[in-house]
Amino acid sequence: MERLKAAVSEFPDSPGVYLMKDKNGKIIYIGKALNLKKRVSSYFLKNRDPKTTVLVTKIHEIETILTESEYEALLLENILIKKWNPRYNIRLKDGKSYPVVRITNEEFPRIFKTRRVIRDGSRYYGPFPSAGLLNIYMETIEKIFPLRKCRGELKKREYPCLYYHIGRCSAPCAGKISAEDYGKIVEKVEELLSGDNENLLEWLKTRMIEASASQEYEKAAEFRDAFQAAEGLIAEFDQKIVDFNDMQRDFIAFSSFENLYTFAVFQMRDGKLTGRDLYRTEFASADEEALEQFIIQYYSEQAEIPNEIYFSKPIDLTLIIDFFKNEKKCRPELLYPEKGQNRSILKMAEENAWQDIAKRKRQVKNEEGLSMLKDVLGLPRLPRRIEGFDIAQLHGKYPAASLITFRDGVPDRSNYRHFHLKTLGGKIDDFAAVREAVSRRYTRLLNENIPMPDLILIDGGAGQVSAAQGVLAALGLEYIPLAGLAKRNEEIYLSGKSKPIVLPAGDPALRVLQYVRDETHRFATAFNKKMRQKDGRFSVLESVPGIGPSKSRKLIQTFGSLDDILKQSDEALRTAAGLNAATVDALRAAINGTEKN
Repeated sequence: MERLKAAVSEFPDSPGVYLMKDKNGKIIYIGKALNLKKRVSSYFLKNRDPKTTVLVTKIHEIETILTESEYEALLLENILIKKWNPRYNIRLKDGKSYPVVRITNEEFPRIFKTRRVIRDGSRYYGPFPSAGLLNIYMETIEKIFPLRKCRGELKKREYPCLYYHIGRCSAPCAGKISAEDYGKIVEKVEELLSGDNENLLEWLKTRMIEASASQEYEKAAEFRDAFQAAEGLIAEFDQKIVDFNDMQRDFIAFSSFENLYTFAVFQMRDGKLTGRDLYRTEFASADEEALEQFIIQYYSEQAEIPNEIYFSKPIDLTLIIDFFKNEKKCRPELLYPEKGQNRSILKMAEENAWQDIAKRKRQVKNEEGLSMLKDVLGLPRLPRRIEGFDIAQLHGKYPAASLITFRDGVPDRSNYRHFHLKTLGGKIDDFAAVREAVSRRYTRLLNENIPMPDLILIDGGAGQVSAAQGVLAALGLEYIPLAGLAKRNEEIYLSGKSKPIVLPAGDPALRVLQYVRDETHRFATAFNKKMRQKDGRFSVLESVPGIGPSKSRKLIQTFGSLDDILKQSDEALRTAAGLNAATVDALRAAINGTEKN
C-alpha cells in the first residue's frame, strides 16, 4: 500500500486515464480524471467506501495515459474498457429481458410468449409490463382460442390429437379448419396485442353471454376469465406504457448494492413503451461515475438517439453533452424530472432496477448459505441445483406431489412440476406418495439424459428419506445427495444416518433448506387446493358465509359427504369446524338447496 501511495504521489496534475492491475498484471479497473494525481490519490483515503476498499486491496500496479483534456480521457476510457473488459468497470451484460408475444410466420401460426426475437418474418407484440398477468392471459388464450399447440413445422395427420377433442385446438394438421378461418382466430388475439381493445372485449362478452344462455356454464366461466384477463392487461398497458406523448424518449435508472449495479433502460417511442432492458454489472467507484460510464457505453452502440433522455440521478452532464455533439452528431435533451408523467415512468425503471438488485443480493447471501450447506451435509460440491418434494392430500383425496427447483439458492419457477399421484388408491400413505413422485421424476431425467440435481430435499423425516432413497438406489442414482427436513424441530435427516442434524435457528445453511421446503409446501398446497375447489362439496360449503377453505376442509375430513354433514347434530357441526348457530343454519339451507336442484 505504501509503495502504491508513493507511486501515486508522483502522478502529474494532468487529465488522463489510469489503469489498475492486479498481481498477475490483469487490468481490473480503468478510470479517467481531470487531475490524475488528485483522483487516484482519493482511492487511498481512510474514509473510502467498502466497494472502493475491495478494489484497493486487489491493486498491485497503476499505469497512466496522459490526454489533452478530460473529454479525450472520457473517449479513451471507453475504448480501453471495451478492449480489456475490466471486472470492476461498467460492462454491458444483459440482465433479464421482458416478455413479448410471438406470432410465427406460417400458414397456421403458433402464438406463444418468448424473450427472444428472431427475424424470420414473425410478428411480435410487447414487451409487456407484467409477466405474471401476461401468463394468466396466455393461459386463458389457450382455453378460448383453438390454436395449434404442436411445435415446429405442421405435419399432416390422419386423426387429430387430444387437444382437438377437448376444444383446445382446431386441428389444422388433420384438415379440420381452413387457413382463412384459422387466420380469423389469430386476428382476435392480435386485436388485443395491437391495442384494438373494444372489439375483442365485446366479442368475449358476447361469447360469455351466449354460453351462459345455452347453460354451458364452464365455457361461460372461461370466457369470463378471458374477459377479466384482457381487461387487466389492457388497464395495465394503458396506465403504465401509453402516455400520448410522441417524443422519442429514453429513461435510465439504476440501483446498486456494494459493487453490484443494475441499470434499467425504458424506451418510449410514439407514446408507447417499445423496449425495456436490464444490464447487470459490477463497479468500484462512485454512482455518478457509474452512470456516466453506462451512458457512454450504451449510446456508443446505439444507431438511434432519442430526442430526450431522462436520468434517475442528477450528475454533471458536461462531458456527456460533448460526447453526443461530437461523436453522435446530435443534441438530445438530458433531463432529471422531479414530477409529472416522465417522473412516473422513470420510477418504473427505478423499481425494475431495484427488484433486480434485490434478487442479486439474495444470490450473494445464498452463496454463503450454499457453501455452509455443502460443509454441513458433507456434499461433494456446492448444491447449486436443489430439487424439493412435498406431498399434499386431503383425507385420501386429491393426492398430489410438488417438485420445485432452486438454482444458486433462488427459485427456478420454469422448472416447477406437479404430479397427480396414481398409486395410492385412496390410501393415506406419505411414504408411497414420496416413492411414486421420486420414481417418476428421476426415471424421466434418466430417459431424457437430463443432468441430475446436486441435492434432493424431501419435506419430512427419516421415513420419507428412506422411501426416496430406496427409489434412487433402484434407479442406480444412490450417489445423489438426499436430505429430509422435518418441520417440528427443523431436524435434517440424511440417508444412511441414524441421527438427524440440528442447526441453530437463523443458520444460513438451515435457511436455504427452509426456503426450499416452504416453497415446495406452498406449491403443493396451491395445487391441491385448485383440485379441491373443483369438488362440488367444497363449492357448496364455501358458498356459505362464515365457511372458508379451512372450515370446509375440517367438515369434509370429519364427516365426508354432504349427506353425512346434513345428518349431524348442530352441536357436532359447531364442534367440528367452530361454527356458530347462524352459520350452521345457513349450511343446512345450502345443502338442502343443492339437493333440491
